[in-house]
Amino acid sequence: MNGFTVKLYMPSGDPEGLKVIEKSNWIGRGVAFPRSLFSEARRRQEIDQAGVYILIGESDDTALPRVYIGEGDPVRPRIDEHIRKKEFWNRAVFFTSKDNDLNKAHIQYFESRLYSLAASSRRCAIDNDNAPTLPSLTSQDHSDAELFLADILLCMPILGYGFFTPPLTRASQAKKYHLKARGIEARGYESSQGFVVRAGSTVARDEVDSIQPYLSAGRADLLARGVIVEDGGSYKLSGDYLFASPSSAAGILLGRSSNGRELWKTTDGRTLKSIQEAETSE
Repeated sequence: MNGFTVKLYMPSGDPEGLKVIEKSNWIGRGVAFPRSLFSEARRRQEIDQAGVYILIGESDDTALPRVYIGEGDPVRPRIDEHIRKKEFWNRAVFFTSKDNDLNKAHIQYFESRLYSLAASSRRCAIDNDNAPTLPSLTSQDHSDAELFLADILLCMPILGYGFFTPPLTRASQAKKYHLKARGIEARGYESSQGFVVRAGSTVARDEVDSIQPYLSAGRADLLARGVIVEDGGSYKLSGDYLFASPSSAAGILLGRSSNGRELWKTTDGRTLKSIQEAETSE
């Protein structure tokens, strides 16, 4: 991945308030704001253009953020409607073009692709009732739309929202770790966003009595969402999954509180903790 520059502008001077985001060599512009400052966002000229928007809030039944993805031409009436009808969201982001040259097909494309990416990453609970369909685009418009979308995906994590993208560190480039305990075997690696456990890693079926409630709730949530699945009387991960830390990964896999930095080891027996400590002494 090549380096790039992003500019964040806070018109009110409040770091928690409305933000305008621009990226080097990009025709797009994003506006992020808390729900409480929607009146300020409504005064931005960008909101009266065609664009794609994301509403973000908390979910009642999972620790993951709840997300709604939509499009509007223009954006403002759609978010006006969601102010009245959707209670869950407390923050929002929308993206438009600086030159106001996005058409209906473009923004429908962004909506559909963002929905698909959110569903495949499994890092958020999606509020949309139905999956948006992809519009028909010419090959040139498709290429242009993918380039614009790629920059949206680079800007979102900078705003603190990484739920559209899988972990950036590829397994082939990362140091590999293994975990063996309580009859399970798991493989994983560190990412800039957390700790990734690989598909097919096994998961303990039972939990110890002393397990922390958040770990038990996390296991139940992953089972409900199909991240952990039953396989011939045992449990396993159905796909690669990003955990917040090595310890939360180990704790959910083992069904008990665990120090992941001690339990995740390389094939030659070195712990994650020993490797990180050695790096600090170089």
